[in-house]
Amino acid sequence: MKKILTLVFALAATGLSPAVLANETGYGFLRVEAGNSKFGGDADGDDNAFGVRGGYYFSRNIALEGFYTQYGKDSDYGYETKVDGYGVGVALKKNFNEDDIGFYLGGRAGLVNAKVKIAGDDDTDLRPYVGVALGYDFTRNFGLGLNYDYTKLKPELFGTDVDVKVTTLTLSGEFRF
Repeated sequence: MKKILTLVFALAATGLSPAVLANETGYGFLRVEAGNSKFGGDADGDDNAFGVRGGYYFSRNIALEGFYTQYGKDSDYGYETKVDGYGVGVALKKNFNEDDIGFYLGGRAGLVNAKVKIAGDDDTDLRPYVGVALGYDFTRNFGLGLNYDYTKLKPELFGTDVDVKVTTLTLSGEFRF
C-alpha cells in the first residue's frame, strides 16, 4: 500500500512541476460516466454505475482528478450489496493527432475511499484504483470515451476482512474549459 501511495504522489508531483505549470496548455474538465459495474470476490453481482469526475490538465497529457462514483447495488443472492466511493488520482492521456482532436488512449490511477454495504453491515476502505480509456475528441472542448476501471476493496464486515473486487465499464462525456 505504501508503494502505491508513493507512486500516486510521485505522479502528482510530476504533474505539478514548475515546467508543466509554466506551460499555458492547462485546462479544467468535467467528465460524466455511466455504465455497468460488476462485483466479485466475496460479493457477486452487477448493476448500473454512475460517476462524476473533475480536475485539471496541467499539460496535454497529465491531469489531477477528483471523483464520486456510485458503483451500484445488487441483491441477486438474497442479500444486498451496495458500493460507492470518492477519490483522487492522476489521469494520463495521449491523443493520436497533434491538434488534440481524434482518437486517444488514456489511463488513470489513484485512491478511492469506498463504502461497502453487504446485508446491513457497512465499512469504508481506502484502496488504489487503476483504469484505462479509449475515446474520441470531437473538439478541443468535448470528447466521448469508453473506460474500464478496477479496484479491490477489503472492508471489515461481520468481524472479518472481506474481499470485494469492483470493475466498471462506462461510457463518458468529457467537457473541457
